[in-house]
Amino acid sequence: MTAFWRVLPDGVSVTVKVQPKSRRPGIQGRAESAHGPCLRIGVNEPPEDGRANRAVCAVLAEALRVPASSVAVTLGQTSREKTLHVAGDASLLIEKLETL
Repeated sequence: MTAFWRVLPDGVSVTVKVQPKSRRPGIQGRAESAHGPCLRIGVNEPPEDGRANRAVCAVLAEALRVPASSVAVTLGQTSREKTLHVAGDASLLIEKLETL
């Protein structure tokens, strides 16, 4: 399976598939979506008023041990499939992403 992230000049771009109102919140492993490989993340919050978006950013930030302010949704605000930008040192972030 190919990588679900892309290196950017100021960090990495991560493709995720979100499961809102999940019974099992957190990182749920890797998956294949219609657009390629992605990271599956479950969150307790419903997809209303951006609550699920904030929750998925917080879950990924905690998994990568970076501040929540370093993670932002860049694509797919209202979709289950999203692209998140994680600011920071790309080489360190990739090491952590490979363990997820």
